[in-house]
Amino acid sequence: MSAVNIIILLATGIVAGFTGGLIGLGGAFLMTPVQIFVYTRMGLPDDVAVMTAFGTSLLVVLTTAISGAWQHHRKKAVMWRVAVIMGCSGLFFSFIGSTIAAHVPGAILKIIFGSIAILACIRMIIATNERTESEPVNNPWIWVAWAIPVGLLSGLLGVGGGVIMIPILVLALKFKMHNAVANSLAIMIFSSIGGIIGYIVNGIGVADRLSYSLGYINLPSWLLLAIPSAVMAQVGAVVAHKIPRKPLMFIFIVIMLYMGLRMIGVFQWLGWPI
Repeated sequence: MSAVNIIILLATGIVAGFTGGLIGLGGAFLMTPVQIFVYTRMGLPDDVAVMTAFGTSLLVVLTTAISGAWQHHRKKAVMWRVAVIMGCSGLFFSFIGSTIAAHVPGAILKIIFGSIAILACIRMIIATNERTESEPVNNPWIWVAWAIPVGLLSGLLGVGGGVIMIPILVLALKFKMHNAVANSLAIMIFSSIGGIIGYIVNGIGVADRLSYSLGYINLPSWLLLAIPSAVMAQVGAVVAHKIPRKPLMFIFIVIMLYMGLRMIGVFQWLGWPI
């Protein structure tokens, strides 16, 4: 791996970790597009590049989620009963999602990834003007029901699930934004494990993988992304508790809208180098 690619991945880990701790995402929303860019530059076929990016991102997500959730736990913002039930429910379906992803073309996965992010943003924009005084839903069966589709999409798209989980926690389960951020990270600790196993199992023996890969997970890339990401997730989690709800929600919307448009290829179609 060239020095330029190493620097790109380290910088990506720093930004992804901070924003992940800040808005409750594992960071895959940023790490995945950057890794696809790096891996295709290194000569990997598109499908292998996408799967490697998804698998590696999920392992980084686990590291970032543990780091960020710990800091939110110290702020007493994590409801561990919710996190354990939803996370463990999503774990099995995350494995199924990652297995499905191994048989879907990378280009289609990117479009699905971006479309879901944009739809989540639209719903969050509508929600900024809705009332938020309702008490959080306290029904474990409803938590499980929502965790299943999140787990599937987490494995399918190589994300921790925060892009879908935060809108669900805020809009469907009536969590306050700060608690949604904290619990999203805690849920990822459990739900990401199923997808990680799936990307390892389904990547064994695949041709054209990078050296030092465990299935579709590239270990050198994971280290370059995970170390700065875990450190900066702590910083982001601290900052999150100093920002009011609406600005925090606005930051989430802007970042997710950019990521969604980037993944479906809008900026490339317009010829914009962003």
